[in-house]
Amino acid sequence: MKEDVLEIGVPSTLDGSLEQSLFLLPANGVSPVPLIVALHEWSHDRFSHEKHMPLCRDRGWAMLVPEFRGSNLTSNPRARQACGSRLARQDIIDAVAHVLARFPVDPTRVVLFGASGGGHMALLTAAFAPERWYHVDAWCPITDLAAWHGLVRPDGTRNGYAPHLEHCMGGAPGDSDALRRDYAERSPLHHVPEFMRVRSLMLHHGKQDVVVPYSQSVALYDALEARRHPNLYLELFAGGHGVYAREAFNRFDALLR
Repeated sequence: MKEDVLEIGVPSTLDGSLEQSLFLLPANGVSPVPLIVALHEWSHDRFSHEKHMPLCRDRGWAMLVPEFRGSNLTSNPRARQACGSRLARQDIIDAVAHVLARFPVDPTRVVLFGASGGGHMALLTAAFAPERWYHVDAWCPITDLAAWHGLVRPDGTRNGYAPHLEHCMGGAPGDSDALRRDYAERSPLHHVPEFMRVRSLMLHHGKQDVVVPYSQSVALYDALEARRHPNLYLELFAGGHGVYAREAFNRFDALLR
C-alpha cells in the first residue's frame, strides 16, 4: 500500500470487535474533502478497491474501504456476520463516523459506492442510515436475496452462489419463517420506505448480466418510482456483470463540485 493509505481499526458499537478498514487521505487533503465509501464485492475484502484509489487520489478526495466482516463465502469464518447483517451495516456506519471525527473530510459530501455484493451492501447501508449520504451509487446490485437464491440462468444452471448465501444466512429462504424474514431484512427491495429519505440514488446494471439479472435493479427502481423518489436514476447498459469505475467517478465530479 502507498504511504497515504492507512489501515485503521474501529471498534464496533454493537459487539465491540475491532473492525478493519483502509483509508486514503491524499497529501493535499488539508481542507474538508469529499469522501467516497467504497464497499467490496461479494467474494472479496477491503483490498479489492485499491485499484480504484488512484481515482480519488487524482481528485484530492478521501476513500474509505471498510471490511464489514469479510466476504460472503463459505471460506469466511465470520460469514454469518457478513452478507448485510446488522453487524456488517453498523461496521460501515462506525467507520464513517470514525474518519469524519478525525480527518478533514466534508460530512456533507459522502458518497456510498459499490458493485455486485458491494452494490447490495451500499443499498442496504443507505436504507439503514438514509440521511448520511450525499449520493448512493450501486452497480449490478442484488436487491432481493431470496429471488437471487432461486435464480436459474438462461443455460439452465442454478445460481452457483446459493451455497455461499445459505452458509451466510444459516439455510435457504424456504427452510423456515425466521429465515424467510431474515432474507427479506437483508434485501434492499424490502426497505423501500427508508430509501425515500436517501437524497440521491443511482442504479447501474448490464443488460447481459447473467450473475445478477438486471431485473434486480429494475424491481427496486420501479418500487421507488411508484413512490416518486425525487432523485432516482437507472442506467441499463449493454454489458455484463461489472462496474465502470472511471465513468462513475466522472459523474461524481459533477455531483461533488
